[in-house]
This record gives sequence, structure tokens and C-alpha cells, in this order.
Amino acid sequence: MPLSDLSLPELQQFFPKRSEPADFDAFWARTLDEADAHPLDPTFTPETGPLTGVEVCDVSFAGHGGQRVHGWLVLPVHRDGPLPCVVEFPGYGGGRGLPHEQLLYAAAGFAHLVIDVRGQGGSWRAGATGDDAPAGDGSTHPGFLTRGVTDPDRYYYRRVTVDAVRAIAVARSHPAVDPTRIAALGASQGGGLALTVAGLVPDLTAVVADVPFLCHFRRGAEIAATGPYGELARYLAVHRDRVDRVFRTLDYFDAVNHGARATAPARFSVALMDTTCPPSTVFAAYHHYAADKRMEVHTFNGHEGGGAYQDGLNLTYLRSAFEIA
Repeated sequence: MPLSDLSLPELQQFFPKRSEPADFDAFWARTLDEADAHPLDPTFTPETGPLTGVEVCDVSFAGHGGQRVHGWLVLPVHRDGPLPCVVEFPGYGGGRGLPHEQLLYAAAGFAHLVIDVRGQGGSWRAGATGDDAPAGDGSTHPGFLTRGVTDPDRYYYRRVTVDAVRAIAVARSHPAVDPTRIAALGASQGGGLALTVAGLVPDLTAVVADVPFLCHFRRGAEIAATGPYGELARYLAVHRDRVDRVFRTLDYFDAVNHGARATAPARFSVALMDTTCPPSTVFAAYHHYAADKRMEVHTFNGHEGGGAYQDGLNLTYLRSAFEIA
């Protein structure tokens, strides 16, 4: 596929002005205060199965509105004391999957909590959490990006963000986890959520955001040729009178704005032929990220990004961030 965005020298200088509501911090303080009215109530149920090198727990906790959110906690069997933990958020349309899909970080000696994104898990990897569903797994096929998008309080990603923030507390609550060594990680949607969490949780050890989504929504909607940013463009092609209202809502959820409040060091990656999360949206988040950061550039890749190669770089980075010799 050809390059479809700015050149690398232009991307390295791409520093768009942030669009941020005046009550951004108050909105999120109120949102998280409302979430705290629901006890976290985490449960860790041992999962039996054919895996012998890891211990797997079926995780459940109270997310937004007290609704149960599901995940897996995967631990190496052989461990000496509490472990650093990687909290992972899935890409768009995916859920926590099956336990044997989640072995990489435990194999590297970390605890690994991967959670569902509510309502998702009906596209490429299974999920078990509905979006405000009273019963059943509730997983559906995309799209999600325009659900409630005219009202920040009702917007889908408000619920998702609360779940993601509370997942950090869930990881810290388990006795096998060192609560002082927690990293937020993800690719695409998961990368955007990791950046968002970094802006809302002040004491993370590290952040990994690979080809992140949920960054600079306006530019994504204008130039992305594939993927979920197109849901916004198609919605606004019908609702021509809602453009300002929609992007005002999205400003509360833009990882560019959240990253501007982050304190944890971060590793980003970008793919210059990515038509799903255009490189300029990733660089917008990178340039505004407030803490120490580094960008890995994959020149000839699309939205798959660095793939297994990037996984290896991330493992090395996390070992250093967690101060593992």
C-alpha cells in the first residue's frame, strides 16, 4: 500500500493545537467519583484447562454503573514474590479471547490482566461483557464509535474508560501482583485506552501504545481510508447539523488530551502506511504526551504495525521499566 498521510519529516513536526473543553478535568473527576460509588468487588476464579506453565483466573469486577466486566489474569506458575503486571486493553471489536491466546507476558515473567471492552468481542476475538446488558455476554459486531456521541455523559467510551481505569485497581488488588509496578498496554483501540488511562491514573510505571486509535478524532474522520474513524464520517454525512456537537463530545475522550496529563513514561509505535489509524493522528498524541516518550516507526507497514517484532521491543522496554535485570 502507498503512503497516504504526511511524510516522516512532516509528521515529526506535526503538533496540532489541542481542542479541549473547559470542564475536561471536572468532567472526568465527576465521572470517576460516580464510578467509585460502586464497590470494585473483584473476583478471581481459577480456570482449569490444559495449560501447565501458567495459572489462569477468570476475572470479574464492577465497571461503569456497577456492571460486571470480565477478563483473564494470567500468571507464571513459577514466581518468587509479587510480579509486575501488564494491564492490556483489546483492539477495536475484540475481547479478552481465550486463555491460550494470552501467554506472551506471563512467559516473560509478568502478571497479565487483559479485560473485555464492553459490548465488543464479536469481530475478531471473543468477549464476554455486554454494554449495559442485563444478562448474557452481549458481545456484538462494530460499530461502537457513534453510540451516544452527541452527549458526553451518554457516550459509549465514557463507560469503556471507567472500566479501563478500574481495571488498574483490579490488578493491584491481587496478591500475586506488585501494586507499585503496573503498565497499561494496547494496540489500536487498546493503545488509545492505555494513553487515556495514563492521563487519569497518576502512578503507572509505564505505558505502551502501538498504532493507537482514539487520537485526534477530527483528523481521523477526515482522512482515514479504512477502519472505525469512518463510522464518524458516515454518521456526519447523514447528520450534517451535528458536526460541532459530535466533535465537542469527542474532545472529552481524545487520547491527545488525556496524554497531555500523563506522568508515566511511554513507548509509542506508528506505521507510515496505516490507513486505519493515520500516522498524523498517532504523532498528534505523541507530541502532546506530557511524560518521557519514544516512538518506533515502521515505514512499510499498515495497521498491523510492528507485529511480533514490536512485541519483542515492548518486552525489552517493559523489563527495563519494571527494573528487571
